[in-house]
Amino acid sequence: MPLLLISTGEVSGDLQGGLLVAALYEEARRRQLPLKVVALGGPRMQAAGAQLLANTAGLGAIGLVEALPLLLPTFTTQARVHRWLKQQLPDGVVLIDYMGANVKLGLKIKSLPRKVPIFYYIAPQEWAYQLGDGGSTRLIGFSDQILAIFPQEASFYAARGAQVTWVGHPLLDTLEPLSSMAQARSALKLPAEAPVLLLLPASRRQELRYLLPAMAAGLALVQRRRPELEVLVPAAQPGFEPVLERALRQAGLRGRVIPADQSDQLKPQLWAAADAALTKSGTVNLELALRGVPQVTAYRLSRPTAFLARQFLRLNVEHISPVNLVLEERLVTELLQQQLTPESVAAAVEPLLLPNSPERQRILEGYDRLRQRLGDPGVTQRAAATILDSLAPC
Repeated sequence: MPLLLISTGEVSGDLQGGLLVAALYEEARRRQLPLKVVALGGPRMQAAGAQLLANTAGLGAIGLVEALPLLLPTFTTQARVHRWLKQQLPDGVVLIDYMGANVKLGLKIKSLPRKVPIFYYIAPQEWAYQLGDGGSTRLIGFSDQILAIFPQEASFYAARGAQVTWVGHPLLDTLEPLSSMAQARSALKLPAEAPVLLLLPASRRQELRYLLPAMAAGLALVQRRRPELEVLVPAAQPGFEPVLERALRQAGLRGRVIPADQSDQLKPQLWAAADAALTKSGTVNLELALRGVPQVTAYRLSRPTAFLARQFLRLNVEHISPVNLVLEERLVTELLQQQLTPESVAAAVEPLLLPNSPERQRILEGYDRLRQRLGDPGVTQRAAATILDSLAPC
């Protein structure tokens, strides 16, 4: 029976990993191929059928300083994987994003006596956040094939000698039809005519600290001018709910926190009900775009991390929202570092709540162009078939 090891971290990695695990098992059944998937991931991957070596969904941080508390659990997880590798070798390895840990794992597997095919699916966005004079491409040295989800990603790695297949973006496979706005609002017990905004501040705990206060305070300003505004706040991870509730109270913002164990299930209704969203930077930006929800993106690092990134890593960032990165233009407003203030949040969000505002229409038109650049549906099936083709002799 072929054995696959899949490694990822953070909430977004678990989301994409879960979609891939499901596609791998579906493709294996179609081929009548027995398959076992062992994973470093989270509950979505486990629900799709993977056996978890460790839960890494919470091991995510942006920034050098912010990552320090995660060093011990990360090292503990790596030691567990190394022990597992001594007991059995997988027939293939799939690495999903999560650059620091996955580069170490890739180099470790590359050094093993028996060759194990290594796929990098959803490679770190080096093509966008280039360090120094062109980006670090260590993963090319150990990856047998990069399954790219963005066209720019495919071009970046192909130009540097990697074996690359562009499969398209996996979110295209999640676009089941939504209910109408009226139906969604009725199901969520929302007023039919009130403006509705999604607040999506964090998938990592540090983001609650750095982003949430200014975001909540800005929406409170909007709500004072428009008391009918409804704010929905889905919790991305269990345990976030008390922090979200407290931040809303402190800001004087009336909103509804949706528990993490309900957020995934309610996601289609949330997308359908919303007029706009205020969100952190990440995969969720593309989800909102594909669902036609105008958005404002915000992000802030700690001052020490921002200083280190500018002075020593020479981090060169033109855009931070994946929407803007793919389109190579500033379609979605980005509020970064000191630009993230309650006043700037309110100024950027309010026009998106007006049905026929030029700002809203410009974003919706841009979303149409974005969809055309993300490929065609069937992404996870194409990725799964490519991976299983390499296991055929096993």
